[in-house]
Amino acid sequence: MTVEKRFGSKGWTPERLGSLAGRTYLITGANSGAGFEATRVFLSKSAEVVMLNRNAEKSTAAVARLKEEFGGEAKVSFVRMDLAVLDSVRETAAKVIEKVPQIDALICNAAIAQVAKQDITVDGFESQLGVNHLGHFLLCGLLFQRLEESKGRIVVVGSGAYKMGLKRIQFEDLNFDKNYTAWNSYAQSKLAQMMFAYELQRRVKVADKNVGVQVCHPGASRTNLLKDTASIFNRIIWSLTSHIIAQSAEKGSWPEVMCAAEERLDSAKLYGPTKRSETVGPIDACKLDDVALNKEMAAKLWMLSEKKTGMSWTL
Repeated sequence: MTVEKRFGSKGWTPERLGSLAGRTYLITGANSGAGFEATRVFLSKSAEVVMLNRNAEKSTAAVARLKEEFGGEAKVSFVRMDLAVLDSVRETAAKVIEKVPQIDALICNAAIAQVAKQDITVDGFESQLGVNHLGHFLLCGLLFQRLEESKGRIVVVGSGAYKMGLKRIQFEDLNFDKNYTAWNSYAQSKLAQMMFAYELQRRVKVADKNVGVQVCHPGASRTNLLKDTASIFNRIIWSLTSHIIAQSAEKGSWPEVMCAAEERLDSAKLYGPTKRSETVGPIDACKLDDVALNKEMAAKLWMLSEKKTGMSWTL
């Protein structure tokens, strides 16, 4: 199937953006990698960025680096949040609502990947599903009203892994208690994120709400995603091959920046690199596997996610 390309042979780049002064972007997991690079792009366009990060020390250092680069008046700050702990997400959302009057986009960028051994969060979830999907599901729900007031967007950063692994949500054993593998559990978490996003698109349309929802993926990017969670073997393989097969974290950030700030993007699309099996190259629409648009599975996942997080959406 041929996917129509909107941005030409060179794809989308931040050069398309004019001034973003007066706009505010929230980014989860922004003290390094693609989230940090996205922050740099927004600051270079005079926007404000609020980073939602787990590690306060690294966040303080990241803010210092950014202010050194963009000047002491650069509008960048952070609020500590641990997506693996639902109470932390609730506390952070309350602080954001109190301190951030406008949210032009919430970018769900933070993720953990390839967790070598099964790890269960304090709330009882397999860690990748808990961090990548359920934590973000709760955060989006808690901030939805502020986003609607701002006519803002939710950007879900998925992964090509969604169409690999089992290619379904394993409802009968969500935590992989019986047969845990780092790859299948990660693939499930990214599929869950993307299913949630497309289901949210559908619900927003029916409810006629002023919130945009976009989905992207960074391709293969040189970030620290595997540093703390993957097996030693996988980390070694990535360190040896990433400079050959992957692009920079900066380019890996472009899809999420585009989905947050580019005007008139289409729904039911997946944006990201379009070359070499969609791992690198120009940014544009990518082929979307039908599994991400499975309405029956998405509706079941939505109900389960509400139950697990205690978050009942009014959509």
